Amino acid sequence: MTSPHALSTAFDPGSIAVIGASDTPGSVGRIIFRNLLDGGYRGTLHAVNPKYDSLQGHPCLRAIEDIGRPVDLAIIATPARMLHNVIAQCGRGGVRNAVIVGAAGHTLERRIVETARETGLRLLGPGSLGIARPGSGLNAALTRIAVKPGEIALVSQSGAMCSVVLDWALTNDVGFSSVISLGGTVDIDFGETLEYLIHDSRTRYILLYVDRVHDARHFMSALRSAARIKPIILLKAGRHGDGLHAAGTDRVFDAAMRRAGVVRVQNIDQLFFATKALSCGFQPREDSLAIVSNGSGPADLAADRAKDLGTELVGLGSPTIAALERLGGRERRCHNPLDLGGDAGPLLYRDAILALADDPAVSNLLVILSPHALVEPVEVAQEIIDLAAQLRLKLCCCWMGGGQVAEARALLAQAGLPVFSSPEAAIELFHNISRFHRSQALLLQTAGGASATACRRTGGARVLVEALLNQRRHTLSAMESKALLRSFGIPVTPTTVARDATEALFVAEQTGFPVAMKVDAADIASKSDAGGVRLNLNTAESVWSAYHDIVDTIRLRHPEARINGVSIEPYLYRPQAREFNIRIDRDATFGPVISLGPQDAPALRAFALPPLNAVLARDLIDSAIPAEPQGPQGKADVPDRSAVEAVLVSVSDLACELPWVRELEIGPLIVDADGAIAADARVAIDQGLPAGSDRYAHMAIHPYPLHLVQDWQSGDGRSIRARPVRPEDAGLLLAFFDTLSAETRYLRFMETIEELSPAMVARFTQIDYDREMALIATLTDEAGAEQMIGSARYALAADGESVEFALIVGDGWQRHGLGRRLLGALIEVARARRYRSIFGDVLGNNAKMLRLMHSLGFLVQPHPEENTLRRVVKMLRGK
Repeated sequence: MTSPHALSTAFDPGSIAVIGASDTPGSVGRIIFRNLLDGGYRGTLHAVNPKYDSLQGHPCLRAIEDIGRPVDLAIIATPARMLHNVIAQCGRGGVRNAVIVGAAGHTLERRIVETARETGLRLLGPGSLGIARPGSGLNAALTRIAVKPGEIALVSQSGAMCSVVLDWALTNDVGFSSVISLGGTVDIDFGETLEYLIHDSRTRYILLYVDRVHDARHFMSALRSAARIKPIILLKAGRHGDGLHAAGTDRVFDAAMRRAGVVRVQNIDQLFFATKALSCGFQPREDSLAIVSNGSGPADLAADRAKDLGTELVGLGSPTIAALERLGGRERRCHNPLDLGGDAGPLLYRDAILALADDPAVSNLLVILSPHALVEPVEVAQEIIDLAAQLRLKLCCCWMGGGQVAEARALLAQAGLPVFSSPEAAIELFHNISRFHRSQALLLQTAGGASATACRRTGGARVLVEALLNQRRHTLSAMESKALLRSFGIPVTPTTVARDATEALFVAEQTGFPVAMKVDAADIASKSDAGGVRLNLNTAESVWSAYHDIVDTIRLRHPEARINGVSIEPYLYRPQAREFNIRIDRDATFGPVISLGPQDAPALRAFALPPLNAVLARDLIDSAIPAEPQGPQGKADVPDRSAVEAVLVSVSDLACELPWVRELEIGPLIVDADGAIAADARVAIDQGLPAGSDRYAHMAIHPYPLHLVQDWQSGDGRSIRARPVRPEDAGLLLAFFDTLSAETRYLRFMETIEELSPAMVARFTQIDYDREMALIATLTDEAGAEQMIGSARYALAADGESVEFALIVGDGWQRHGLGRRLLGALIEVARARRYRSIFGDVLGNNAKMLRLMHSLGFLVQPHPEENTLRRVVKMLRGK
């Protein structure tokens, strides 16, 4: 039993005061107060306005302080000039949360936020449309639209978008569990709101409309946690903002949403279609799509749009083709998309759909009908409705036209089938909803945390960077940049800088011909474009000439550049190689961003947020570079993908561990069948995190916390390793569970559990390290195989300030102090994260656990809801 979320009094208030409630027709105060009355709000409702003694049959108070007791939620519908005084009055009157409906300027915003924080008052807005919780009869929103109960939560920064979606929902029979208009987000933001919705039993799906993100770490952490269990559809404005290194920051946002397991739609129509599909329970699990139509034109339009979006049209199996060829008593071309002909009736549609349903490759089916004179749209629709309940396929319909198909379209909608008027819209729905399941694979990847060897090297890299910053250096030379890359295991060409032409001769002889020469000048971003590169030099004479030529060219084209000399390195002749470019840039919202693209085609660059592992690196490669062969020689786009994956993971480790890196470029990265090597590199640095910060505070996604790994000695001399859990520990967990006695299982789970379900295994091994932690204790045998012997874990509680823990130790390791060490290590992690307290529930007859709790300083209390349990609590910091 966990404590209620900190925002439960805002979104499920037991009492509401409307400050500025009014009887003036068309006023904000009148609309909101009337909505609360008409919606059947079941809590205590107060009207506050000094102009009235009573309002719509309710007493009206002069000020919020006149209520005389705390109020959960105040709706502030007053002019901006009164806002600061009203906020101060709310604080003095014990109001817990306030919604600011009107707008406020930046100066006023700062004042009201400071005043609210002094009393702990939480603010939604300004510029909020309000809140609606139809299941509770709560409609405290500035809208004349009735909001139906449902399972979808709508969270929007834009009040106008809330109104648009609510109006559409009313005419399309779509209901909501919550409507939350965030407005200006000066206080309550997406992160906390999503945390509340994670625990909200009424919410099954979440729709987000985003203008901007203020706290990327909190936003991504809450988003990833919510997306694990509730599909999230997101629409963002401002997709064509200023670029990040010639690529829109929108592409970075898109990469973040892919990593968060979110389905991002591109326009309001797609948002509506996705909303309707979710409310109908439509969730295609794959892209394997077939199309059946009564005309080739509509089918081809659908197929073209599917190809545009990368949605797969499956090839039909031979038995399916044979079955389709026999339909209708005539020969027909049977492929995907399938054209049944303009006279196709309900029985032909039925038989074709049944044949496709028997094909194991087909998971989704788009059924298209155009209003041909020989077709009865209603009869075909009724046949589809009858079939839908019997089939494993996910069906979507497109009845094209207007009046002739209106009745049929209405029947399909009433039956809960997604139905559209254009094939392109139907395909976009398939693409967007099925993407939810693809993005879940990325969401569940745990990445980051360099290897132990890389971590040891990281210390040297940190010393290098700090030394350069102490010298007020912000750009590394090519030699220094490559040294930094080498410290993270990235293969680089050896480089030596020559300060004059004579030195260049000796360096070239030592390096061995042929060589490449490049200007060494921090002010030159692109050496090739500046004329500062000479390749494949085979003689001392050519080196002498190239040195002078490079220096003279740079001085002519860039007279302001500071030339340190010319770098000399082996010239790599790899005729079958491809050249790629890898960058780290610092996005203003999401921090470090990794991008990959062909060296000669930056427009094809794809983006990803670190940390990366091999799977995520492979996804980045697939996004940037097609897998099929290209070019006149037919050589593969990536001759050695595994080598590029390894470089990307190492670059990710560098981005995680060195917050000082503002910009990094590897270009070109030369890749062939023999592997990958960085031929050139450039790094820019600046001051990193302030002292005492979380070591990963610069990142939007918390990497695997390798620094929490500890090695202990047991009493009998065996080595025990305690480390954060990884997704690949699923097998270890299952094997550990099988060793547990029935009693130990019961004491841990407080019920009889014979086996762990796949969902439970995923929940225990796939965690967000920013919000939860699980430390497992393992032994390693002589063959290197690990065995799990215990686990301690915590998860963020609903109040957002505490964590709830659980502890389990294998039967053979109980009474050996393992539980104390695991829980002690977990407590230190929670304390370092500055959580207020750690608590758990323990069976009242679990004497061993209760003794351990006492010894660790936990306060053992009666459980607030269950007399067979005890609530144990340990404060980690002051209130």
